[in-house]
Amino acid sequence: MVLEVALESVFAVVNVFWVGRLGADAVATVGLTEALFSLIYALGMGLGIGATAMVARRIGEKNPEGAARAAVQAIALGALFAVPLGIAGGVFAPDLLRLMGASPTVVETGQGFTRVLFAGNGIVLLLFLINAIFRGAGDATIAMRSLWIANVCNMILDPLLIFGIGPFPELGVTGAAVATTIGRGMGVVYQFYRLSERHNRFVIRRPHLRLEPEILRTMLRLSGTGIFQIMITTTSWVGLVRVVSSFGSQALAGYTVAIRLVMFALLPAWGMANAAATMVGQALGAAKPDRAEKAVWLAGRYNAVFLGAVGLFFLVGAPTLVGLFTADPEVRRVGILGLRLVSAGFPFYAYGMVLTSSFNGAGDTWTPTLLNFFCFWLWEIPLAWFLAKHLDWGPSGVSLSIAVAFSTLAVASAVVFKRGRWKTRRL
Repeated sequence: MVLEVALESVFAVVNVFWVGRLGADAVATVGLTEALFSLIYALGMGLGIGATAMVARRIGEKNPEGAARAAVQAIALGALFAVPLGIAGGVFAPDLLRLMGASPTVVETGQGFTRVLFAGNGIVLLLFLINAIFRGAGDATIAMRSLWIANVCNMILDPLLIFGIGPFPELGVTGAAVATTIGRGMGVVYQFYRLSERHNRFVIRRPHLRLEPEILRTMLRLSGTGIFQIMITTTSWVGLVRVVSSFGSQALAGYTVAIRLVMFALLPAWGMANAAATMVGQALGAAKPDRAEKAVWLAGRYNAVFLGAVGLFFLVGAPTLVGLFTADPEVRRVGILGLRLVSAGFPFYAYGMVLTSSFNGAGDTWTPTLLNFFCFWLWEIPLAWFLAKHLDWGPSGVSLSIAVAFSTLAVASAVVFKRGRWKTRRL
């Protein structure tokens, strides 16, 4: 799972690496669009929360037939959401960029990139959702391989389509979106192939391909809260980007580089959190709550060691790392300081990720939703605005607010987790 989520983070880093050769406006385009597209990620991850919880519980109960039925309902929900989002994002791409505070040159440069990504949102939803299904079943290797395929395609196509190498058209920043969409599409093709194989922990057959209202209701209840939970987190990132964009393209480009590097470190840590969620769901399905709790604290300790080491590396190596993406002095300054401020809180983030994910694995999606609401909407965004605008700390104030908010989430989650109410949740 760690390798799987690390591979997901490679998409953004590879795109910024190549697009950085096109200038600050192109990097700003990627930053703004990724912030907007985080709403799609929220939808995919929210649906995935319900899918992972239900599939893991059925596998823990040794009920592969029930796991297959739950998987089909989850995929159907994802497909229903994808169509209207693709149409809306494709039509209103320039307006969305303006809403995020993009300059006229960024809108002109980036609207094609935004349109392509939103048009292909269904592929992203399916990639996230089906991987969540495999994780719930304990088949994390399949999820990892689907992202291997997607990333290899993206890494090959990115420079070819951005710069027009050989017979390929020169699409500029739009080429990065085309390459990413094609790569993820190949990953989804592989996922569907593996869902039909007979030697999996569960197999989807023709009789499963129908809507089942009872399962759908449970899935909607879990996923609806899960979507809201992730949406709170991702919209807080949108709010932070909106604050940073008011300081100009160079500030936004520096912040974008720093956050991409942070995400590259945090997403593998989410792999450990996802592993804990799967073990919690399967252990509760097998009526072993003590085993579930032990798995959570063990995953938290491993995560803290990993992220603590990465945070130290970022603190020391920030100038070199940011320099790989840009030579602009102001962009470098903003990126280096932002990377150091955010990474200082990595050990706290490690426990917070595992604990919130474990609530979801138990089917208790409301607890992390309320914690996210307090820490990100009521605490992080107002703090970012106050530090950046009123204290005149600029983008550095936004970076500091991220460290404070995630550390607060970790402490609050630990307090609630120790009460143990999540052990009695039924699905």
